[in-house]
Amino acid sequence: MWQYIVKRLLLMLPTLIGAALVVFLLMHVVPGDIALLILGGDQGGDINPQELVRLRTQLGLNRPLYVQFLSWLWRVVHLNFGTSLWTGTSVLGEIMIRLPLSLEVAIAATVVSTLIAIPLGTIAAIRQDTWIDYVVRVVSIGGLAIPSFWAGILIILWLVIYFDWAPPWSLCHFFATPGRTSPNWCGRS
Repeated sequence: MWQYIVKRLLLMLPTLIGAALVVFLLMHVVPGDIALLILGGDQGGDINPQELVRLRTQLGLNRPLYVQFLSWLWRVVHLNFGTSLWTGTSVLGEIMIRLPLSLEVAIAATVVSTLIAIPLGTIAAIRQDTWIDYVVRVVSIGGLAIPSFWAGILIILWLVIYFDWAPPWSLCHFFATPGRTSPNWCGRS
C-alpha cells in the first residue's frame, strides 16, 4: 500500500511539470504581447520602442523560452510567484487573500454533493435496473457533463424566476452566520 502511495506521489511531479510546460507553451503561442498590453499598445497609441525593450527585459521576455520556463519553475519551487502585473502586489499575497473563500466554497460544494449523492446512489443500488435507477443515472451523467459554472447560472436563474429569490449583493461567510435565513442576515437591513 505504501509503495503505491509513494509511487503516485512521485508520478505527481512529472505530471505537474508537464502540465505547467504545456500551459507555458500555449501562453507563448497565443497571439499578443504582454509588454504591449501593459504599455497600452492595444489601444492604437504610439509606443516608445526603448520603453518596450526595457519592459521586455524587465519581464524576462527577451530570454529563450527554456530559460524563462526554468526560471519560473525555480521561483515556484521557492514559493516566489512574483508580482501581479495588474495590482503590483505579491501573487502569493493575492492567492492567500482569496484562499479562505475558495476553501469555503469547495467544502460547501463537497458537503452538498455528498448529501445528495449518497442517498441517490443507495436508492439506485437498491432499485437496480428500474426506472428510478435510470433516472438517477441520467441525472448523474448530466451533472458530470454540464460545466459547473453553467449549472450555477441555471440554478440562480431558476431561483430568481420561480421563487423571486435574488442572490445576495454582499458576501456572507457561512461559518460567521450559520443557519441565518432572515432577509437582514449578514448585517444588512
